[in-house]
Amino acid sequence: MEKAAGCPAVGGSYPQKNAEILSSQYGINLFLAGLLLTFAWAVHAVGISKSHLLSYLITLMLIQLLWMLWYLCRSCTQRRLIRDKDTHAGARWLKCGITLFAVITLVLDSFKIGYYIDFSNCLSPTEGIFPVTHAVHTILQVYFLWCHAKDVIQSFKTLERFGVIHSVFTNLLLWTNGVLTESKHQLNEHKERLITLGFGNITIVLDDHAPQCNCTTTTLCSIFSQGIYYLYPFNIEYHILASTMLYVLWKNIGRKVEHHQQNKTPFKFHGITVGMIFGLIVLTSTIAIVVVYLIQIGGSKIKSELALTMFYLHAIFVLALMCTAGIVALLIYRLEERSLDNSKNPARKLDAELLVGTAAGSWLLSWGSILAIICAQGHPKYTWYNLPYSVLVIIEKYIQNLFIIESIHREQEKVNDDIKTLRIVTISRGSTLPLSPLHKEIYNGRATRDSGDVPCLFKGNICGRENDGAGVAKEETSQDNSLVMHSASDFSFYSRTSVTNSKRRILKNIAAFLFLCNLSLWIPPAFGCRPEYDNGLEEIVFGFEPWIIVVNLAMPFSIFYRMHSAASLFEVNCKT
Repeated sequence: MEKAAGCPAVGGSYPQKNAEILSSQYGINLFLAGLLLTFAWAVHAVGISKSHLLSYLITLMLIQLLWMLWYLCRSCTQRRLIRDKDTHAGARWLKCGITLFAVITLVLDSFKIGYYIDFSNCLSPTEGIFPVTHAVHTILQVYFLWCHAKDVIQSFKTLERFGVIHSVFTNLLLWTNGVLTESKHQLNEHKERLITLGFGNITIVLDDHAPQCNCTTTTLCSIFSQGIYYLYPFNIEYHILASTMLYVLWKNIGRKVEHHQQNKTPFKFHGITVGMIFGLIVLTSTIAIVVVYLIQIGGSKIKSELALTMFYLHAIFVLALMCTAGIVALLIYRLEERSLDNSKNPARKLDAELLVGTAAGSWLLSWGSILAIICAQGHPKYTWYNLPYSVLVIIEKYIQNLFIIESIHREQEKVNDDIKTLRIVTISRGSTLPLSPLHKEIYNGRATRDSGDVPCLFKGNICGRENDGAGVAKEETSQDNSLVMHSASDFSFYSRTSVTNSKRRILKNIAAFLFLCNLSLWIPPAFGCRPEYDNGLEEIVFGFEPWIIVVNLAMPFSIFYRMHSAASLFEVNCKT
């Protein structure tokens, strides 16, 4: 009977598994077609222009808009139904982060619209339609993620799989388009800087996609064209965050969720002052270094070399501090005995995979730099700082990944029932002293200070009472012996609690410090401070074009790693 009952459930899983496979293949083919179009435009392929690429992206966004509208309308009609939710997906801080990036993306779209208006005489209409469609797409998608990122879809599962995976790869293509556009701009600036560093033997050919007509208002055109490239990093982060949240939604389709209450873990500044202070110092100094770097690099050979040396020394110091903090955190974990949470969790699994996968981009660049330093015949002085920098990048990511992955898999501490019911009594010659606020918290808020009753010590069935009469002396003697034994137990308990709280405070400070450090290290490559481009030594060893291809492929993953690490560390801080 059990086998017969189990057969329909097993058989019913096959259509859903097939739908998952079919939808994933659809998404991959959708992405590959767009990737090929993007590549063809980048290399100036015959017969393919930017308008073809934008038309393809506009079509994908419109299809996603139709699906999201259909899903939202269906959700409104079924709003009275109780739906399963994945409490781990779509955290509030993640939604706030994607909203911030989306707002800046809307500013970017407005700049693109203004840029199109100024160059409307020689630009394709698709370049005006694209930012408008993208703005509408951004607004509706952020609303959709705020309302439905936690959904576990149990109806129209096959159709929803195709709709969600379409949205995932649409965002990935928009991310790819943003990365390529921003990289081409950075590459042109890089080629001009190489001349000032004395690498005149490298062929400099600028890849120019500028409009072939004059701007109607020169000042506005300059503001729009320069502002667009400073806003692209936020647009890039917005689309990659959206694609990861949608991917978790896709993995949750048809999933059976265990119904249990998840403890809310709000972020608190209390207890992380030291970590925040050191982190803010690193953040402030990094912003100053980036500003000086962008001003000095390309000015002259001496200024460029000084800018690179300054960047490397600052980065080496920060990475060394991060390695030390990560090692201390891992040592604390080794001293604790806490089990890992191995329950099925698509969001947590994706976080761990993204950390390791995107770290490979930085590792590739670091190993390339190490190999170039070893094999190069000539070494300008500033290139020697690149060696410890590259080694520390590899080590720091290795340690940080281990710390984050272990942190998000560790079970949160649960308060023992005996501790919850513990009553602490301070007796002096039969009198009861008022309780401290700390003791009231252990009572779960049930204070007994105002009532004249002495609370009971449930462990051991010991109860302190006020006794009158002949048996007072004997009972007090018995209670004194019990209280002495229990006082030793309480002292041991509070010693353990004090040590645990100290470890927890150190871990929270480390997480806060690493969070701000990762934000700091996201800023330089995101805003054009890229020594991998400007060093020049790698181009000599590997060749200009091969090394530039490696950098353009690896750099977006390196940039995303820092932002994703910052988001993960924020979660670690909240859970610790």
